[in-house]
Amino acid sequence: MRLTDFSDYSLRLLMYAAARNERLITIEETAELYGISRAHLMKVANQLTRAGFLNAVRGRSGGLQLAKRPEQIRLGDVLRVTEPDFGLVECFRGNNTCLITPCCRLRGLLHEALTAFSDTLDRYTLADLLLAPADFGIKPAA
Repeated sequence: MRLTDFSDYSLRLLMYAAARNERLITIEETAELYGISRAHLMKVANQLTRAGFLNAVRGRSGGLQLAKRPEQIRLGDVLRVTEPDFGLVECFRGNNTCLITPCCRLRGLLHEALTAFSDTLDRYTLADLLLAPADFGIKPAA
């Protein structure tokens, strides 16, 4: 199983916003910090804003900030919004044509594993991932 880059960038954007909670962050600075595409990060920020994880402030001095406290943002909730699907194998998807689906035991085992994965992520919040600005290479203001 592998998470998409979209989910990875979503978590990293939220972690940076949490670390910089005293001020707004911008797409430009975050993209430069992580060395990722500004356009891709803009899509990430838009989805996280629509989902209620971030607030976007428009205008010249605008930017992004967390819409909730870090301890209110469950990691499982973020991934359920950012991952397109968790169809690990064909029988998890709607277009299943696998011959052995009616008698296969793999589906139940993988479903149990996926449930455990989700349950684990639901026990953790963004607060569990908090880093200091210095961890991002940001020097304290003098």
